Amino acid sequence: MEKLPSSAEKKHQRVLSVFGTRPEIIKFAPVLDELEQHPELKTVNVCTSQHTDLAAPFLNEFQIRVDHDLNAMRPNQSLNALLGRMLVALDDILEAEQPAFVLVQGDTASALAGAMAAFHRKIPVGHIEAGLRSGDPMSPFPEEMNRTLISQIATAHFAATERNRDTLLNEGVKAGSIYLTGNPVVDSVSKMTETDLCSSAVKELLEVTEGTKRIVMTAHRRENFDSNLAGYFEVVREFLQKNPSISLIFPVHPNPSVKALAHDYFGEMDSVHLAAPLPYPDFVRLLQHAWLIVSDSGGIQEEAPSLGKPLLIMRENTERPEAVECGAAKLIGEEPSSLQKHMEEVLSPGSWAGSVSELQNPFGDGESRKKIVEAICSAIG
Repeated sequence: MEKLPSSAEKKHQRVLSVFGTRPEIIKFAPVLDELEQHPELKTVNVCTSQHTDLAAPFLNEFQIRVDHDLNAMRPNQSLNALLGRMLVALDDILEAEQPAFVLVQGDTASALAGAMAAFHRKIPVGHIEAGLRSGDPMSPFPEEMNRTLISQIATAHFAATERNRDTLLNEGVKAGSIYLTGNPVVDSVSKMTETDLCSSAVKELLEVTEGTKRIVMTAHRRENFDSNLAGYFEVVREFLQKNPSISLIFPVHPNPSVKALAHDYFGEMDSVHLAAPLPYPDFVRLLQHAWLIVSDSGGIQEEAPSLGKPLLIMRENTERPEAVECGAAKLIGEEPSSLQKHMEEVLSPGSWAGSVSELQNPFGDGESRKKIVEAICSAIG
């Protein structure tokens, strides 16, 4: 008969969390904080550093302890090389730490590596933000396939919405392994809005754009680099030239392709303010003061309705249709001319954008961290 663990061994079950990108850190932060409140659990935090310069400030901002740093990024490495490097490093850590449970979030290479490494060692896996699907395995690439594969591995699925839960059920996931939790990004946004503090750089941006209608834009999706991004930027530039009462604040992603295009199209425009990537409290503060958000980001599709701000999504499809269905966002598609039409629509009197602040947030109530940790405790037993 297999020996049962002693009460002392039961008392400190290890939960090992794997993260490495800025969005993962934002969504992991409230969950990690909640895990620390449970004396029967011991947390082990593994940062892959899939994002290097972008991730470090967010780890500091959320005061996240890193027990193991994989330092996985190398210049110009392929996705296969990145995934392989992380798998090898994670295997050694799992051997040393012997966790009872591995926690991953979302759809990154870090999340897929964490799930695969745990599966190979027969360790249960929990997946935060489970059940998102765009329906196109190549868009977003490679995220759509990453999250689909993780769902085949995970033993506990933390779904943000009823739609996500239904998606998992339709794919054959057992109902008892799915937990409807909401999305912890709502918890993080709520925490950031509890104070009006922001950096001097953001205060200056808000002061210099005072009295204008502010557009906050972000762009970083890989599938937009080759063709659509230049077209989108051209449309935004022409819109700003025709409407001098509107300003653009653009925190520019450090990807060289994005930086080069941003400076080519907006570098000499007085109404445009290009900024470096911002600490999360600063970014949320900007979104709070936005008239309109334009982005190809997945996370902003959750943050915009959490803040009651209208969003135009520069993508062909979305794995978060709830943002569109609740009336907080519009999906632009691949034609840049569609972006022009939608921006002019927002500018017109009586636009749909004016009622976004009154909508109910489809992504949760700000208590996701508690529901996720309760589910983890249940899954561990």
